[in-house]
Amino acid sequence: MRLYHASVGVGAEEIKLEEEDMLADKAVLQMKYARIVRLFADKLQISYEDALAFFYDSDTYRLISNGVADMHCLSDEYLSDELLMEWNEQGVDGKIFHALS
Repeated sequence: MRLYHASVGVGAEEIKLEEEDMLADKAVLQMKYARIVRLFADKLQISYEDALAFFYDSDTYRLISNGVADMHCLSDEYLSDELLMEWNEQGVDGKIFHALS
């Protein structure tokens, strides 16, 4: 069991969370990744597998997974647009990327 501190009203209260409660954060983040990749694949009309491979190699993924600037709090649509900009900056053609993966 881990102990966490949270501000509640005027004082601070200790909140006890069990390990299995913390797994929800990872599961929620994985679901967010899936939604971002699906939006990205639909925008480019590429396969989900190619979109997923590009996502996991992207700066966008690294920033989200490292918790930089609370990017995980941004909308799925916004993050898929960030991914699309990254794709365009790299000049990646769907056929070329598929051959590389």
